[in-house]
Amino acid sequence: MDGKVYKSTGSWYVVKTPDGVAWNARLKGLFKLDGITSTNPLAVGDEVELEPESEEEQTAIISAIHARHNYINRQSPSHRMQHHIVAANIDQSLLVVTLKEPRTSQGFIDRWLVTCEAYHVPAILLFNKSDLYRHKEEQRFEEWKAMYEAVGYRLIRMSVHTGEGLDEVKSLLQGKISLLSGHSGVGKSSFLNALFPDWQLKTQSVSGWSGKGIHTTTFAEMFDLPGSGQVIDTPGMREFGLVDITKQELSGYFPEMRALAGQCQFNNCLHLGEPGCAVKKAVEEGSIAQHRYISYCTILDSITSPHS
Repeated sequence: MDGKVYKSTGSWYVVKTPDGVAWNARLKGLFKLDGITSTNPLAVGDEVELEPESEEEQTAIISAIHARHNYINRQSPSHRMQHHIVAANIDQSLLVVTLKEPRTSQGFIDRWLVTCEAYHVPAILLFNKSDLYRHKEEQRFEEWKAMYEAVGYRLIRMSVHTGEGLDEVKSLLQGKISLLSGHSGVGKSSFLNALFPDWQLKTQSVSGWSGKGIHTTTFAEMFDLPGSGQVIDTPGMREFGLVDITKQELSGYFPEMRALAGQCQFNNCLHLGEPGCAVKKAVEEGSIAQHRYISYCTILDSITSPHS
């Protein structure tokens, strides 16, 4: 029978069948996963085939994994040379961003957007805690809103405390499989609780003076939404490392640079100091935001070699 992975705890998986029954399942002992180099062979959102083991205890064996139509991955926090699949088979990815308590950096946002572009997953930015905005945050929000909307990304300003933006996000989630990401402490669990009060997910406030949140979600987990659709809640991330993206490919994942593809004098232009560079010209003329270009250069610099 077919099922979908709702939760992974490493060796055991919660798999739900179309009739809504949840099974505790494990991978078949001699199961070979060809070509999978990630730290987790199975991810939340994967569609699998189950062989019931015990009807009484609701246990089963996962005997096959169906092909993924997409996934989001990141550099494994514990194994720098490996990647970790965050979730598979998703319709959209929502990043919860905060401008204070804690502050999300533009570098983190842009790395996440690059990954969404690389795996063809539509990305939406949710700017939470708008009730905390003062003049400085209002200014930064307006700047970032203009910058990201000009590139084609959707931004939603919201506050769990005042309810701002919640209805808009709620309608976005209906009928879709959505991945929810962000730093620890940005309010993902509070946001889900506000949208769906019956859940009451465990939340903790940002800890102490450091502004670093306590990890409240240990493993990614999928939840069924009232009505239709699912949302995948992920553990809070301190950083987001790119994998499998080369220096030559990177500009193709910045939509404003991709639009100028083929206009540079050199085919292998990295848009740094090469003559006849259309991207550098666009930055000088203001049609590409300087902050986005700086972000591109920083990410480019972090990619170790042209072929890795």
